[in-house]
Amino acid sequence: MTDRSGAVEQLATRRFDLLVVGGGIIGAGIAEVATAHGLDVALVDRGDFAGATSSASSKLVHGGLRYLQMGDVRLVREAHQERRALMSVVAPHLVRRLPFLFPLYDDGPHRPWFVRTGVLLYSAIARAKLNGRVSEKRALRLVPQLETEGLHSSALYADAWTNDGRLTIANVRAAADRGAVVLNYAEVTAVHGEGADVVVDGEPVRVTARSVINATGPWLDHLRRLEDDTAQPSIRLSKGVHVVVDGGTDWSAAVTIPHDKVRVSFAIPWEGKLLLGTTDTLHEGEPDDARVTDEDVRTVLDEAAVAVHSIGDVLTSFWGLRVLPGGPGATASARRETVFTTGPAGMVSVAGGKLTTYRRIALDALEQVGVRNLDRAPRPLPGATGLDAISWPVELDPGTRRHLLHLYGSLAPEVLAPALADPSLLEPLVPGRPDLQAQALYARTHEWACTDEDILRRRTTGWLAGLS
Repeated sequence: MTDRSGAVEQLATRRFDLLVVGGGIIGAGIAEVATAHGLDVALVDRGDFAGATSSASSKLVHGGLRYLQMGDVRLVREAHQERRALMSVVAPHLVRRLPFLFPLYDDGPHRPWFVRTGVLLYSAIARAKLNGRVSEKRALRLVPQLETEGLHSSALYADAWTNDGRLTIANVRAAADRGAVVLNYAEVTAVHGEGADVVVDGEPVRVTARSVINATGPWLDHLRRLEDDTAQPSIRLSKGVHVVVDGGTDWSAAVTIPHDKVRVSFAIPWEGKLLLGTTDTLHEGEPDDARVTDEDVRTVLDEAAVAVHSIGDVLTSFWGLRVLPGGPGATASARRETVFTTGPAGMVSVAGGKLTTYRRIALDALEQVGVRNLDRAPRPLPGATGLDAISWPVELDPGTRRHLLHLYGSLAPEVLAPALADPSLLEPLVPGRPDLQAQALYARTHEWACTDEDILRRRTTGWLAGLS
């Protein structure tokens, strides 16, 4: 891994084929795909990689059951294809299959036959055998805290979950391993025909690049105005709030909770906790002004209580901003499509998209900057191969091994290697979590972490202890 000063020097001296601005899942995915096709790439972000919505999603790799009702069968089919690729080839250690229970209550918004038909169609598109109606007894085995008062029936289908921050970091790592210059905490201050101006640690750097892609998500229009100060707003932002509570350790399925004809929320067993949400409300201020309010938390808890009883104590909460095409109407019913635009200096801006389909969006973005004959076959990310032949350098309990295998895959021995000389690195990173001090060292030496928050929030699961 190139150190920070070396990366700055390379930014200033190399001529790049592509400069990607924004180190979320879309920008990281673009950098990964571009380097796989032989392009000389620079990737910068004004904050940390995965520092915004890409570590604040619902953690789901899914087809989007509700998109069927919205008539977007194409999006559902593409998402399922990508889900299968992520689970089997790209990141099988990070993307795991998970059953979802869809309870139907007497006063609910959907008729049971309608949901069961949708689940059967969804499962057919997903090529999944797990589908259809389940008994109350089986539903309670899957989700012991399922609310059964007024329960008419339940449907079952399959999707997947991931650690979104680690998936983003894995794409950054793949790009860097192929020679990309990657730098977080590097803010673009100007965009021009020869590339962009970037400020790193207070110092200006001119980055020369043949093409520039704007993958800054909620800050997309801000960067567009750096290229063209007359650029008009092109997107809307929807705030999604999640709440993390104790619980979920005895769940073997997540719960999809319907609230009206369009909106659903989720209760998901995730990393040893229960993840509840999300909200979907229009955010009209600057992206940096978004916050989790007490009302947001109450809404999430109230909506979860529709289908889940005895919800545990709130540990923490977080927000993310979805990028939606500009236009009227409720954010919940807006199409989750991706829109590409090209500015007067040639910068391509990528608006919208889904975590699940980030690879397709990345490939389409490369086509927008003139790259042809793209190989669309999935490639393993670092750590995705050799999962059945890992030699552990130190003794660990089975739970910690499983945790490290999930986060790092076959790179886990590399994370632990320094502990052979310094056993203190096997001490817990924070109380109550399986993460180790070795992971903090690895985050700083191999994964561009600059702050404790970078480590706790986006490289490990330390934040789930409620300390961050």
